[in-house]
Amino acid sequence: MSNDMQTNSGSPYFKKSHLKGLLIAPYLVFLILPLVQVIYLSFQSTLPRETIAAGDFTWINYLNIFESPTLTSAILNSMTYVGLNIVITLPLALPAAYAFSRFSFTGDKHLFLSFIACLITPPVVLVLPVFQLFASFDLINTTLSIALAHCLFNLPISIWVLESFISAVPRELDETAFIDGYSLPRFFIQILIPMITPGLAVAAFFCFMFSWIEVVFARILTVTNGKPISMAIYSLFGFRTDFGLIMAMTVLSLIPGLLLIYFVRNHIAKGVSVAARSSK
Repeated sequence: MSNDMQTNSGSPYFKKSHLKGLLIAPYLVFLILPLVQVIYLSFQSTLPRETIAAGDFTWINYLNIFESPTLTSAILNSMTYVGLNIVITLPLALPAAYAFSRFSFTGDKHLFLSFIACLITPPVVLVLPVFQLFASFDLINTTLSIALAHCLFNLPISIWVLESFISAVPRELDETAFIDGYSLPRFFIQILIPMITPGLAVAAFFCFMFSWIEVVFARILTVTNGKPISMAIYSLFGFRTDFGLIMAMTVLSLIPGLLLIYFVRNHIAKGVSVAARSSK
C-alpha cells in the first residue's frame, strides 16, 4: 500500500491536481473572506441597544428587516420587477434572435452590431428621456417602469445570446418541421425552445444580474414607492449607520441570486459551451 501511495504521489495527475488547488486557493480566499465578514457582521449588534450590547451575537438585524414595511416592500419590489423584466424580455428576444439567425435583410449586420453599442451605453445617458417618456404615461413610482427601463439593456444582450444558440440549431430542422405542417408558433414551442433551453437560462441569468443590482433607473424612476433592494440598502447609510442591518440586507439580497445559480447551473454550463462552439 505504501508503494501505491508513493506512486500516486509521484504521478503527473497528482502533481497537476495539487498545482490547480494552489492556483485556485488565493482566488477562493479573496472571494470568500469578504462574504464571511458580511455574514459575521449581519449577526452582530453594531449599535448599542437597551437589551443587547454592541458586538453581541443576535438575530435582531434580520428581525428588524421583516418588521420594517419599507425594507420588506423593497425586497418584494426587486423580485417583482426582475420577474417582470424576464417575462417581458425573453418572449420579445426569441423571435428577434430567430430572425437574425435565419433571415438576411438590408442592414441586418449593422443592426445586430448596434445591440453591442446598447450594452456599452451608460444607463445615466438615457435617464432623462426615459423619465420624460414614463412620466407622460404616469408610470413613475411603479415596478413596471423599472422593468421596462431595464428591457432597454436586457433585450439587446438577450437577442445577442439567443442568436448564437439558434444558429447552432441546423436549418434543416426548421424546413422539416414546416414541411410536416408545423406553424411558426408551434415550431417555437414544441421544437426550438426545448433545444435552446440552456440559451434561455443564460439570457434569463443576465437579465437577473442587471436588474437586481441596477441603481440608476431605480433611483430616478422611484421617488416614493416601488424602491428596490439596492435603494433600500443605500438609504440605510446615514449619520448613525447600523452596519449590522446593512449586512443583513446584503445577505438577503444574495440569496435569490444564489438560488437562481443553483437551479440553472447545469443550463448555464451547457449554454456557455454551446456558445463557445458556435462562435468558432
